[in-house]
Amino acid sequence: MSKIFIVGGAGKVGRRLAQQLCKRGHEPLSLYRKPEQRDELTALGATPIEGDLTSLSVKDLAEMMKGCDTAVFSAGAGGAGMEVTNAIDGAGLEKSVEAAKVAGIQRLLLVSVFPDALRYQERKEGFENYIRVKKLADAYLVASGLDYVIVRPGTLTEGTGRGRVRADLAIPYGEVPRDDVAAVLAEFVDRPDVTRTIIELTEGEMPVSDAIARLA
Repeated sequence: MSKIFIVGGAGKVGRRLAQQLCKRGHEPLSLYRKPEQRDELTALGATPIEGDLTSLSVKDLAEMMKGCDTAVFSAGAGGAGMEVTNAIDGAGLEKSVEAAKVAGIQRLLLVSVFPDALRYQERKEGFENYIRVKKLADAYLVASGLDYVIVRPGTLTEGTGRGRVRADLAIPYGEVPRDDVAAVLAEFVDRPDVTRTIIELTEGEMPVSDAIARLA
């Protein structure tokens, strides 16, 4: 059993990941901000850890992470504006990387964004800023010295996951259910031999375990 610290634990991917990890016998610790989120996380099997990513210091976050084996960053501004995007997707990731180092965590999994996301739509300043911030966050993690896997999912959907995906270094753009993003992250927790790589992810026809095994 491993302890997994989920930054963004109350988010749509984070909640699903906690469930997946519990099924695999791991202990998820889920960072949440709003008091009403605590009971839901407990019901999912996670250990709720209260804290606001934007106001926590690196030292405080590291203290929360202490004793964990892996960190997962799945937090996001969710379209709340450029300032929030910069604070969470950008500075929040950087803070999480540094806290993981202080806490002695060697491996961090990051949910990023598919580089072709919504390229066919009208270019809006807020979304372009989001893409820029996510790319800089990826680069920060790569340069950090940590063991990492960066997952770049296509457009996220609420549909029930089939447990079948397409995952590789470069694939055509598409959609992917949040269920299957969580399943892929959980698989990476159990596959430390997949390391220091960036993976694009969409729905597909290959079982998650097989898709990730190919990347080892």
